Amino acid sequence: MTVYHFVGIKGTGMSALAQILHDMDFQVQGSDIEKKIFTQKALEDRNIPIHPFSKDNIHEGLTIIAGNAFPDTHEEIEAAKEQGLEVIRYHRFLGNFMKQYTSVAVTGAHGKTSTTGMLSHVIQGARPTSYLIGDGTGKGTEDSQYFAFEACEYRRHFLSYHPDYAIMTNIDFDHPDYFANVDDVFSAFQEMALQVQKGIIACGDDEHLQKIQAKVPVLYYGFREGNDFQARNVEKTTEGTTFDVFVRNTFYATFYIPGYGDHNILNALSVIALCHYEQIDSEIIQERFKSYEGVKRRFSEKVLGSQVIIDDYAHHPTEIQATISAARQKYPDREIIAVFQPHTFTRTQTFLGEFAESLQSADKVYLCDIFGSAREKQGNLSIEDLRSKIEGAELISEESIEKLSKHEKGVLIFMGAGDIQKFEELYQKTLV
Repeated sequence: MTVYHFVGIKGTGMSALAQILHDMDFQVQGSDIEKKIFTQKALEDRNIPIHPFSKDNIHEGLTIIAGNAFPDTHEEIEAAKEQGLEVIRYHRFLGNFMKQYTSVAVTGAHGKTSTTGMLSHVIQGARPTSYLIGDGTGKGTEDSQYFAFEACEYRRHFLSYHPDYAIMTNIDFDHPDYFANVDDVFSAFQEMALQVQKGIIACGDDEHLQKIQAKVPVLYYGFREGNDFQARNVEKTTEGTTFDVFVRNTFYATFYIPGYGDHNILNALSVIALCHYEQIDSEIIQERFKSYEGVKRRFSEKVLGSQVIIDDYAHHPTEIQATISAARQKYPDREIIAVFQPHTFTRTQTFLGEFAESLQSADKVYLCDIFGSAREKQGNLSIEDLRSKIEGAELISEESIEKLSKHEKGVLIFMGAGDIQKFEELYQKTLV
């Protein structure tokens, strides 16, 4: 029996896939950088071996699953090819793996991870389900009927998939290092839509998704009139959100979610629509929503003394706006402080004005240096370019992090897709 060796096992998708295969009794191991990353805890809990990168890790009897971030010139991938071992890219392996289940791809510029987490939590209350979530969480169930997974549009990787269903949350311009503009993004989603086998659940409030053409039924959800699944009578409180769902203008059921902001209502509507289409009882959906606790790094909260700390992956202006809005719903009487680390120079340059506008919806803004990426170590702008566009914004570093303590009853939102968590952890240590 082969051993699956993951090159880049700490990647969010890679970690989740390794967990799934391990749960299904396959032998799994992997390699990565030695720096601690939040995805590795679930691997360690399952006793999955993690080695530092080295060509000496590669030997006979392995099947190599290679992370998309690593080129063919990576020492382990080169060693595998020299030894005649099979090397399969992550997205291609996943595309083949899902064929044995009723597969649901969750895709969109924003909300993929949260929606995949919510869907997998709800649907496994009805039928055995395996799932792969983009926060590094994976679960394999041997008798699964469903496979729910996050499908990323970056570099059109999701075109390796031909799922039974696709949930499409929105289309927006992101990844400017790859996509030319929003029309380029749309073309990728349009191509993906033509690969779906049974049905598409799409947000009808999104102007781009309204233009999607498909060979299968497209069900629309949202707040606006004309959607197949429409949320009405929304009640937002500091405890959560309640809303009625109408299916083609006929009352279906009332749902409560322990989440905040319009984006979470939309995520829930997509899950309701998929479950309705698959004839899962509304009472099961209602009960599962109540116990849903969210996913990693998506509005993850903790209370520290008189302050609330929120950790969030928001790294695009649309996501920042949604996260701050959710915090305002839950904490309407508190000061909202954004601590933001821009992710990649190209994204920061492209959306400089939009970042400034979305951050200004917070009461106070602190900015960390721009986080580069493996592909892009430096750029032509600095964090000062963003700071100058936001009134009252201050730069913050590891040395000056303690200044956050002056916001006594503040809600501190640490946002970013880089290593913003190191600032959060450092700040917490100053309070001890």
